[in-house]
Amino acid sequence: MSNTPHTLAEEFPDQIEAIHKLKVSDPHFARLLKEYDEVNDQVHLAETNVQPTDQFEEEKLRKRRLQIKDAIATALSAA
Repeated sequence: MSNTPHTLAEEFPDQIEAIHKLKVSDPHFARLLKEYDEVNDQVHLAETNVQPTDQFEEEKLRKRRLQIKDAIATALSAA
C-alpha cells in the first residue's frame, strides 16, 4: 500500500472489487483511475514540499482530484 494519502483503496474501501471489475472492462474508467493516481501523487508532493507548488496550483490540483473522485463515485454507483 502507498504512503500517499487519499488512495482509492482508502476512499472506497468497500468497493475495491467493483473498481477492479470496471477498470478491466471500461477504458474510460481505467483512465479516470490513472488520472486520479497521478493528480493525487502531485497533491501529495506539493503538500509535503517535496515539489513545492504555489497555493493556487495546489488548490487547483485538489479540486481536480475531487472532480475525478466524483466521476469515479458516479461510475461505481451506476455499475
